[in-house]
Amino acid sequence: MPATWHTVRRIIMNWIKYFTLASASTIKFMFAPLAGLPMGLTFLETYLSCIIGAMMTATVFFFGSDYFIKRAQHEREEKIKEYLQKKMEMPTKRNFTFMNKLIVKTRRSLGIYVICMFAPLFLSVPGGTIVSAKFYGHDKRAFPLILLGVAFNGLVITSLVYSSAEAVTTLQ
Repeated sequence: MPATWHTVRRIIMNWIKYFTLASASTIKFMFAPLAGLPMGLTFLETYLSCIIGAMMTATVFFFGSDYFIKRAQHEREEKIKEYLQKKMEMPTKRNFTFMNKLIVKTRRSLGIYVICMFAPLFLSVPGGTIVSAKFYGHDKRAFPLILLGVAFNGLVITSLVYSSAEAVTTLQ
């Protein structure tokens, strides 16, 4: 009987670790694999936990991006109505800001492949997915590219974490 309890306890503890890594991957996917090694998880456990969390978040935010974009548009419209009701002068919006120029230049030079594969990595998964959906949501390739990017980036980062840890242990 105690051996069974020990096995059940170990399985529950591993699921908590998997859930923790998946949860960390929903926010900042780039750093989540760093936690797998101290938790005592294998390469495959860390990799799968991280990409599952990031892919679930990417799915929710890609298909929910219309809601977030429409909500932001609605808030802008409400602000304009407020200014008009109070008969206040609206602040002029600059069209050609440095950031706007940078966004357009990046979108034109890098294209769908780079933005969809790397925006969720360097931004947060929700932010990068919404940016990708805003630019390329109409393109059928966008969502599969985001998932492919998550899988590829997760493999690269997890490999770097585990190979560098192995190199450190061999030096000692």
